[in-house]
Amino acid sequence: MDSASGGSDNSIKEAIPATASALLSAASQQGGGGGSESSPSPAPPSRYESQKRRDWNTFLQYLTNHKPPLTLARCSGAHVIEFLKYLDQFGKTKVHITDCTYFGHVNPPAPCACPLKQAWGSLDALIGRLRAAYEENGGRPESNPFGARAVRIYLREVREGQAKARGIPYEKKKRKRPTVTTTAVGVNVSRTSTQPVDGGGGRGGIGGGDDSVGAKTGANVGSATAVAAATTNSV
Repeated sequence: MDSASGGSDNSIKEAIPATASALLSAASQQGGGGGSESSPSPAPPSRYESQKRRDWNTFLQYLTNHKPPLTLARCSGAHVIEFLKYLDQFGKTKVHITDCTYFGHVNPPAPCACPLKQAWGSLDALIGRLRAAYEENGGRPESNPFGARAVRIYLREVREGQAKARGIPYEKKKRKRPTVTTTAVGVNVSRTSTQPVDGGGGRGGIGGGDDSVGAKTGANVGSATAVAAATTNSV
């Protein structure tokens, strides 16, 4: 009996570590699977962020290919304007010259030999993205070449020139302010007079009161007149 009980105890002791190791391995597998499920994949960048990154890389490549090569620290508003003029060769917007027959026409009836350029709206949006990318990459706002006054003047000249050449005025969209409707509430205040139940006696009392006031007023006026007359006679 002792040997049997000792053998059973040994088998139980041997089974406990095996069971514990199995539980630990299962828990580690579940934990690993749970961790993979709990960590979501990063969201893809938005269209604006992707376009901003491409524009920034294109500008950096332009600085590298510039003759002589330029660094970002030496870039100024004049170099930004050169970059915008460089992009005109890839434009798709017909901009009529002054001598063109279709100058100022919105929809010319026939093609012409006027050059294709970048539209003002595209250039304006491009400068906005590059201005943001410059500061996101460590540039200081006060030294941002994309926000230089010369660049703003150039964009304004491009807008006005293309508006005349294409006959399409560029109007800034006005923000619509929320309309607040006020409702006037009229309050009618009516004057109520309390009349006594006993009509005759009440009227008599009110009338009597009015007569007494009139009598007092007449007496006061008479006294003042007498005093004035006596003063005149004495003088």
